[in-house]
Order: sequence, then structure tokens, then C-alpha cells
Amino acid sequence: MNQSPILDVQNLTVHYGGAPAPSVQDVSFQLGRERLGIVGESGSGKSTVGRALMRLLPSARVTADRMQFEDVDLLGASERKMLAVRGARMSMILQDPKFSLNPIRRCGDQVAEAYRTHVRASKAEARAKAIAMLDAVQIREPERVYDLYPHEVSGGMGQRIMIAMMLLTSPDLVIADEPTSALDVTVRLQVLKILDDLVREQGIGLIMISHDLNLVRNFCDRVLIMYAGRVVEALNAADLDKAQHPYTRGLLAAQPRIGGSRQPLPVLARDPSWTQPQGAAL
Repeated sequence: MNQSPILDVQNLTVHYGGAPAPSVQDVSFQLGRERLGIVGESGSGKSTVGRALMRLLPSARVTADRMQFEDVDLLGASERKMLAVRGARMSMILQDPKFSLNPIRRCGDQVAEAYRTHVRASKAEARAKAIAMLDAVQIREPERVYDLYPHEVSGGMGQRIMIAMMLLTSPDLVIADEPTSALDVTVRLQVLKILDDLVREQGIGLIMISHDLNLVRNFCDRVLIMYAGRVVEALNAADLDKAQHPYTRGLLAAQPRIGGSRQPLPVLARDPSWTQPQGAAL
């Protein structure tokens, strides 16, 4: 990496109480002002990594040799310190806005509240900032949408509102956890384009958590492949087809392709050795 990292994670391990084994074990990576994809099946630990970075796992034991975000030691920071970091300098976009937006509050008020939580501003200033950000994520008639309730907007518009809320404070790091999985293909591409443009314009570091190999191949700069809580392979997104690990190769082979063979897709054959340390962090 030819730039100073804004995030440095070394040997992150997350163990939920009562679980026989860690959900995430010895995960290491660095992030600059770039787009990093974390890919794996459901249960591979990718979302747990994102929540551990945000310190949103109060019932889990989180350990690491290093978990540094700019000047903040995420492992040792107090909850008061984290309240100042979350939302202002580090934001998380969740996958389904209908579970993330308050159903009894107007959408715009929720965006403005996120701004006033971290920036001293009047209600009028926060409203103006929120409307400008709704416009930036390409919502038509942002003044009208500001006054709508979550049930009055589509899934795609709700996700744009969530993106506006998370980017309004100009954070340095955004963690996007399956931000387009609930959207149809056309809207998904629009939302990704908006997110990509805003990340590039604001120089944000982005972690894209996904199970979609094609999405990270076309959207991200680098990719971490997770299996059973470990990073088994790390490579540039453009080199995904050159992956060497059998798990990554199996995921690629299991993808249906237009114009491809009409034979049944291969079933991934798993190997217990994949859960052993690979030294694959990038």
C-alpha cells in the first residue's frame, strides 16, 4: 500500500459468550483511502468484523494486537470516546433501511438529527444540510422527501437516505454492510454509483461487506476472502479470477453465468485445513 493507512487491524479475534470457538480469528488488514471488499458466505464473520471495528459487540470478547483508526485506539477507547467517533469519523451503512430508520419519525428529521449529534448547528442549518445531502445522493425533490416517513419511500430511496445520513458528517471511514442486497439490480447499480462518487469526492476509506463476488470485483480496489472467521486470501479485485485458494476458486465456480454451461453448478468441497492460519492479510 503506497499511502498511510487510516485503519490498521492486526490479529482481530471475536468470541461470543457461550460459543465453542471464536466467530472471527486472527484477522489482519490495513485500509487506506480506498475501497476494500470483505467477501464470504453467511456466517463467515465478515459482518462481525465491521461491528467489532465500530465497537458494537458489547456481549462479545474482542481482542487484537492492534486496532488503530487514525489517532484512535479502537480497542482501548472509552465508550465516551467511541460516541464521538461513531457517526462523525466512522459510519456504518446497514443492509435494509426499513430496519434502520425509525418508522415514526420523518426521514429528513433523522438525517438532520445525525448531523446535529456531532456538529453544533441550529435546526434550520441541519435541515438545510440534510436537504443538500439528500440532493447529493440523487433524490428528486429532496424537500418533499425530507418530510416523508420511512414507509412512504421505496427501498432504493430508503437506502439513499441511509447513505446521506452516514456521509453527512464527512467521515473518514465508512463500513457498508450489504448495502444493496435488498434492492433490485437497476437500483443497486444506481446506489453503488452514488456511493462510489461520494467516496471518491470526499476521499473516504470504504469497507464493503458482501457475499457478491461480482459486486466487489467491479466496485472495490482490494478483496479479503473470509471463511469460518479467518481471512483465507487477499488480493486485488482486478485479480479475483487469478485467486489461488480453493475456497475462493470454489466460490467463483459456483456463480451462474449468462451463456455458460447448462450443467449443474459444482458444489463446494470444503477442507478442514482452510480454518488454519494462512498468512493471507494484505
